[in-house]
Amino acid sequence: MALRSMTGFATVSGQVDGVGWAWEIRSVNGRGLDVRLRLPEGGERLEPVIRAAVPIKLVRGNVSLNLKLSRMGDDGTPVLNFENLTAVISAAAQARTIAEANGMELRPASVAELLTQKWVWDTGPTMNQDWVEAAKAQIPDVVEMLVNARKAEGVALLSILTTQLNTADNLSKSARVLAVARNARAGGALRTKVLAVLEITDLVDEDRLAQELAVLAVKADVTEELDRLDAHIIAARGLLAVSGPIGRKFDFLMQEFNREANTLCSKSNDTDLTAIGLEFKVVIDQMREQVQNLE
Repeated sequence: MALRSMTGFATVSGQVDGVGWAWEIRSVNGRGLDVRLRLPEGGERLEPVIRAAVPIKLVRGNVSLNLKLSRMGDDGTPVLNFENLTAVISAAAQARTIAEANGMELRPASVAELLTQKWVWDTGPTMNQDWVEAAKAQIPDVVEMLVNARKAEGVALLSILTTQLNTADNLSKSARVLAVARNARAGGALRTKVLAVLEITDLVDEDRLAQELAVLAVKADVTEELDRLDAHIIAARGLLAVSGPIGRKFDFLMQEFNREANTLCSKSNDTDLTAIGLEFKVVIDQMREQVQNLE
């Protein structure tokens, strides 16, 4: 299974015996799989079929599926409900007159806006029900089209996350160089201070002093944090190569990334190294935004 996003959209339409329909399915990110349906009168029998078909193909995401009906003319185009349209236009004119009488101005609705309203189209009860079976046959197709749309988004996510991981890897390499230089400077400064203390007093236990200096050096060392960040980068690249849903695992990994970056900043005690740590946090936040969309 290719890397998949939880974001996608697909539509399928059809017609039979003067009845037209259009399936619209879309999904956004979600903690689990949630399917919401909007079906016209007569389409209720399709609900169990849809709820059985979606989990076969999708694991996570908030999925909305809408089925719209319209009466089709002999030429295959939707039929307007002139009675409804005329009534609404008349009501709009009356509303405009009342508004003007009260010193108000109403913006007239455009034809394009009116045509987006479902009551403009004829979906009367006299339509036959033969469309149900034909629309039912399209359910696997529309779900598969959504899967393909999510795969296409997944390709883009893979490219973005790969680039961000490369950036994180380069930051880690730079941080190691800076850490070595910082340790050398810090060690030299400590030695200078110790020598200054020893010159003015002989009450210092040199062994105890050496132990304390070693403890300070360990506390300031960021090698372990960088090692763990490198391990997380390797783990993230491994997840991107996994076949199957990886969103939850990747989200947990991002928490570990953030923990190490915070520790790196708190222990750096060096302007340049702190700057690297802050850049790490920026990249991690950018990655987390992308990971939220992974299935």
